[in-house]
Amino acid sequence: MSNVVLKVEGMSCGHCVSAVEKAVSGAGAAAKVDLPAKTVAVEYDEAKVSLDKIKAAIEDQGYDVV
Repeated sequence: MSNVVLKVEGMSCGHCVSAVEKAVSGAGAAAKVDLPAKTVAVEYDEAKVSLDKIKAAIEDQGYDVV
């Protein structure tokens, strides 16, 4: 399993947290959002999902991975 912390701009409320965590889960990974820090800790299996796919899932929700 791989772990990475992504900086994500545009999150401001509980709905944002839910949307990002659901998007990452849908991509096949686990996420924990730290709203005040504007970060998302992601745990994923590189054999099953790429980091690019996870980033795209977050960006598809309207947030910017920086």
